[in-house]
Amino acid sequence: MIWDVTLGKQLRHGDTRFELDVRFASDVSRLVLFGPSGAGKTQTLKMLAGIVTPDRGRVAVAGRVLYDTATRVDLTPQDRRLTYVFQDYALFPHLTVRQNIAFARRSGWLNPRRDVVDEVVDRWIAAFHLQAIASHYPHQISGGQRQRTALARALLRDPIALLLDEPFAALDQRLRRSLCDELRDLQAQVGLPMLLITHDDDDVKALADEVVHVLGGQVVSEPQRTAAEAALV
Repeated sequence: MIWDVTLGKQLRHGDTRFELDVRFASDVSRLVLFGPSGAGKTQTLKMLAGIVTPDRGRVAVAGRVLYDTATRVDLTPQDRRLTYVFQDYALFPHLTVRQNIAFARRSGWLNPRRDVVDEVVDRWIAAFHLQAIASHYPHQISGGQRQRTALARALLRDPIALLLDEPFAALDQRLRRSLCDELRDLQAQVGLPMLLITHDDDDVKALADEVVHVLGGQVVSEPQRTAAEAALV
């Protein structure tokens, strides 16, 4: 089983309370959590990554138990080896593409040199076809190139799975379709399981092997195959 998740947490904001109780299990490499804004998708992703601590539950990814209240397992975000790619890619604007990728090799907060030489960094730059823009800054490159830079930096840490938080939310439809296709190809290339959250039907159609529908902090149906897959059955 690739994804085996049971998470519960009560969230409070002033007098408002939100009860999150999410359970799903799946063995597909591209799983999508789908639902409207405020459904609890991002909180679920952050709990998987270890950024937010649930009140109770269990998280196992690719056969590794990362969190389990029953057995008191709670790995740090670093030890979980899950790559979390934020909605805006979180690239450092003052660092070049090469420096952004090389930052994942640093144990402290010192910036890599602009002319950093590192065979591992070079390998990922080549794998994602970033050689021509390696000395460029994030504002000088396209959305697709920023996405590839963020993924290269994340994958340099040798993760067991990818977690993506609404990666196309701020893009127009034409660019969204292009980057969806590119992300699908990149995921297939590196061969890592991917969990993506979105509220957009087009993202689901383009990327999902299975869909987990989340509404009001709960899974409202079992994981469903996409229409394209169902047509092949």
